[in-house]
Amino acid sequence: MTPILEINSLDVHYGRAHALQGVSLSLEKGILAVVGRNGMGKTTLCNAITGLVRAVGGNATAGSVKLAGEQILGLPPNLITEKGIGYVPQGRRVWPSLSVDEHLRLAAKRKGAWTVERVYKTFPRLAERKRNGGAELSGGEQQMLAISRALLFNPKLLVMDEPTEGLAPIIVQQVAAMLKSLAAESEISVLLIEQNLGVAIEVADTVDVMVNGRIARSMPASALAADEGLQQRLLGVKLAEEEVISAKAPEAREEIQILTVKRAGDSLVPESRPAGEARTVRGYTRWGSAPIDRPLGKSGSEPYFGEGEAERNRALTPISDRVVEFPVAQTAERAAYIAGTFDTKGRELFYLRSCLDKLGLRTVTVDLATSGRPSPAMIHPREVARNHPRGESAVFTSERGSAVSEMAVAFEHFLLRRRDLGGIVSAGGSGGTALATQGMRRLPIGIPKVMVSTVASGDVKPYVGPSDICMMYSVTDIAGINRISEQVLANAAHALAGMIAFSEKKRRGDEQSKPALGLTMFGLTTPCVQAVCKALETRYDCIVFHATGTGGQSMEKLADSGLLAGVLDITTTEVADEIAGGVLSAGPERMDAFARKPIPYVGSCGALDMVNFWAMETVPQRYKERTLHRHNSNVTLMRTTAEECRQIGSFIARKLNAMSGPVRFLIPEGGLSGLDKPAGPFWDPAADKALFDVITTEFRPASSKKLVRMKNHINDPAFAEALVAHFEEITAAWPALHARTS
Repeated sequence: MTPILEINSLDVHYGRAHALQGVSLSLEKGILAVVGRNGMGKTTLCNAITGLVRAVGGNATAGSVKLAGEQILGLPPNLITEKGIGYVPQGRRVWPSLSVDEHLRLAAKRKGAWTVERVYKTFPRLAERKRNGGAELSGGEQQMLAISRALLFNPKLLVMDEPTEGLAPIIVQQVAAMLKSLAAESEISVLLIEQNLGVAIEVADTVDVMVNGRIARSMPASALAADEGLQQRLLGVKLAEEEVISAKAPEAREEIQILTVKRAGDSLVPESRPAGEARTVRGYTRWGSAPIDRPLGKSGSEPYFGEGEAERNRALTPISDRVVEFPVAQTAERAAYIAGTFDTKGRELFYLRSCLDKLGLRTVTVDLATSGRPSPAMIHPREVARNHPRGESAVFTSERGSAVSEMAVAFEHFLLRRRDLGGIVSAGGSGGTALATQGMRRLPIGIPKVMVSTVASGDVKPYVGPSDICMMYSVTDIAGINRISEQVLANAAHALAGMIAFSEKKRRGDEQSKPALGLTMFGLTTPCVQAVCKALETRYDCIVFHATGTGGQSMEKLADSGLLAGVLDITTTEVADEIAGGVLSAGPERMDAFARKPIPYVGSCGALDMVNFWAMETVPQRYKERTLHRHNSNVTLMRTTAEECRQIGSFIARKLNAMSGPVRFLIPEGGLSGLDKPAGPFWDPAADKALFDVITTEFRPASSKKLVRMKNHINDPAFAEALVAHFEEITAAWPALHARTS
């Protein structure tokens, strides 16, 4: 019989790196599993077979890859697919904006036994979710979709790269059952690339072990399952049968609660068993790991098998441990990400994962290490680094400080591209905290973010910024697991699980009926903002931000996150601090969010007559002769000059011109704050006129953008009424908001 897949002396180079070294294997029919640790070349093997690694762009291949006797090495991927190879890539790679049905209809181009209707019969859950987008699917549903997409090409050979990665145990069982069903029907042969040794042994006829780019051993799956010593030597894992532990004398036994995880729809309940008779099961782990002993109830509920050495895992999971009944698995469709430097904080990060796994959440581990050591995480550092705007080479430099800084940039872009991210947790010292939180800050408000850190008891503003990161003080150093760190990390994991469960509920439609508006206020513009809120509060959820730097940043972060339906940016005083060097600047990016998010924007010049400093003695020496006003014992205000006002006006006009949504900007010629009025300490009509004239000159009006100059003071009731009227005017013509308020 001609083998469905035959590979001979396959070599793949990435530059000087020799990734695959003379790989040879053969699959006549059925399922062949290739197993191995991270970094051994398994995914490169998939890419070579499917044509994604070719002899161009610095990659080089040599050898032979035959499909049913026909040479396919060197062909482009589309031709290889037409020849009869279906590919299920690692990470599933579904399109977030396409529905399930659109995915399947696009793939159903080749006639054969597999049709869209058959897919829906095989995977009823996909039929139920056929109108949902890829980003709205759980990890298990995405994997079903990725498999179905490949099956619709009606291939001779299905190449599957890590199909069980990041899936909950119950979903892993379903995937394994599906693979066995395919093999039993003899329709399609499968090349299974898998890290889960248990799945590989269960479903495959033959298992090939890959070590350092070579096939080190090929043997029947049953033989590998029976040879624990070989498992240890080749893979660093072992498999043992269920065993009974009897540790205490009968008279010393105490009642303990057996670990169970009750999911929605289950009938499992915690049971009690004498401590000396607790049953445990030892199971398969990822590579570089030893098994972990976990208690099992009489129900035989699924245990969790974590990472790390056996002794460590047993120390982390005492027999008396408990897990609360918490139906997260049935409510959370997205994954919990655990990110950090696994070369130095691996034990702590894997412990976080074990806690989340016990609650039934799908987890994804992301390694941010720059040391170049082998990674035990699901997402390798180099995969993260490839998201850097300048590519992987920008991260892995010879200088450690530069590598860490650039990895943080890559992590930002990595997170923004993840469509299944339900929440994220990390743990680390000052360096790890800076690295992880830089990416967290880029995520939208509302996505759960937890950082366990040694620096959380100090000034956390540089790490949190305007985001909603939850900082938890680690108490002890992040340097191993002890009775304190175990409790703190467990609390962090359970907090994240609760946040994810709640956010999933909100995402499904449990939202406030009134759209949210962002408003900026200062103490000296309070009458205006309060009047505007009173006029709009029956129809809108008015959220007021104190314009103290982080206030403006937070409002714009909400706008970027899609959580604001409109903005009344009445108090733009943070721009004055940015121009004149005050302490309450929101940065040069102030107002940029509204160029990215086309939402209704009404703005004004609130408190642009002042620059903020702390107590009088903190005012810079160069400003000592300026007009200063002691607002209180901790805050000193400085009047802006005509020249500063011209710079402020140019800044604002430039930002208004770049906005993509409808804009109204109202100028209160009667005064900018409670201090800027006749006989007031900051009354300076000439400086105000310089501000107004520059804005008027540089502003570019359009059908959706208008500038309005009024004779009123900013705190006059008539000015507040005008702000409301103009906001209602532009929202009436704004379809998205009008639909929500009607």
